[in-house]
Amino acid sequence: MPCTSSSCPSQTSPRDKSWFIERSRVLSALSNPARLQMVVSLSEGEKCVCEMASEVGLDMSTTSRHLVQLRQAGILSDERRGNMVFYRLKATCLPAFLDCLEGLAPP
Repeated sequence: MPCTSSSCPSQTSPRDKSWFIERSRVLSALSNPARLQMVVSLSEGEKCVCEMASEVGLDMSTTSRHLVQLRQAGILSDERRGNMVFYRLKATCLPAFLDCLEGLAPP
């Protein structure tokens, strides 16, 4: 029997489309292994671009572009001190979220 408006539960979500778009943007920013490594590293405290580049094994330009993507997604905040930029984790819930994913990986 086809679903009619009177026989089916409401098909509207309690969240509007913009909520899903914003979460998708954040998840997209996290979809790179180097950016995930940066998030985990920054959960230990703020770091400058040069420290992050050394940790992830990328040049400073590439590292900086990754950090900007994470900042634009609202995951990080930054602070310029002289000619150096320091990043810190703004979305402090992410390390727990990433730990939660541990059980999803195939053995």
